[in-house]
Amino acid sequence: MSQSAPPRRALTAKRRRLYLLLAAGLTLAGAAALILNAFQDSLVFFLTPTELKAKAPPRERVIRIGGLVEEGSVRKAEGGLQVRFAITDLTNRVEVTYRGILPDLFREGQGVVAQGQMDADGVFAAKEVLAKHDETYMPKEVADALKKSGQWKPGQKGASGAKDGKAGAP
Repeated sequence: MSQSAPPRRALTAKRRRLYLLLAAGLTLAGAAALILNAFQDSLVFFLTPTELKAKAPPRERVIRIGGLVEEGSVRKAEGGLQVRFAITDLTNRVEVTYRGILPDLFREGQGVVAQGQMDADGVFAAKEVLAKHDETYMPKEVADALKKSGQWKPGQKGASGAKDGKAGAP
């Protein structure tokens, strides 16, 4: 007596479609995972000094912080290329270091947004500093953060340049 293997059944059209849909679904899921991972690496969150103090992001995470340049906090070294200043939302402050040329409109008491990472010593190392573009503009995020912290003054000029405190497009 010889035993032979049972004959293989041919794939039916229904089963072929099922395998094809399964392969397509796995491919789509893999592509979606790769895209989401790429987006996560390029996302940059905006935080105020108060939010930064409340929930410190991981040190390797690139973030943006915004607020007002604190009066009397700007210190320059190395011919003005190395700058240290503080950003405040009038409740908390964050020390910032920046190496490079600051925007022409950068000055104390004005709105600013800095992008970079936190150092091990709790100092924000900025790679980019953005200043307001005219004398009545404050970045929308900064104006909103000041309102949220209760530091917004009704006559203060905001993102729209209006004195009513409404933030909007420049």
